[in-house]
Amino acid sequence: MIGRLNHVAVAVPDLETAAAAYRDALGARVSEPKAEPGHGVTVVFVDLPNSRIELLEPLGDDSPVADFLRRHPAGGMHHLCYQVNDILAARDRLKAKGIRVLGDGEPKTGAHGKPVLFLHPKDFSGTLIELEEA
Repeated sequence: MIGRLNHVAVAVPDLETAAAAYRDALGARVSEPKAEPGHGVTVVFVDLPNSRIELLEPLGDDSPVADFLRRHPAGGMHHLCYQVNDILAARDRLKAKGIRVLGDGEPKTGAHGKPVLFLHPKDFSGTLIELEEA
């Protein structure tokens, strides 16, 4: 059902500093920041040959990423994102197996302009999972 790893998301307290570390220390290509108010974050993507790293900075104190950073002030891995061919079929199959879909269960538009859903971390060994329609 899942396809390739789309990205690993890392919550950071300072997006500019984190982006500079990837760009300047590791020599990576880093996108321009993009605000995603519907998800409560500003993101940049670090391009890798086989995937991406998504750096997340909260947009305000109500952001889920702000809550994450209160528990992990230095930042850290926030979620894994996998591609799926049909997000609604994936959602329905997962729900039938007892997997909890976060929010209202309806896909939102993600940072790549494609439908996304998040799955409860307690159903995946403590890891928040994002599904993105390919």
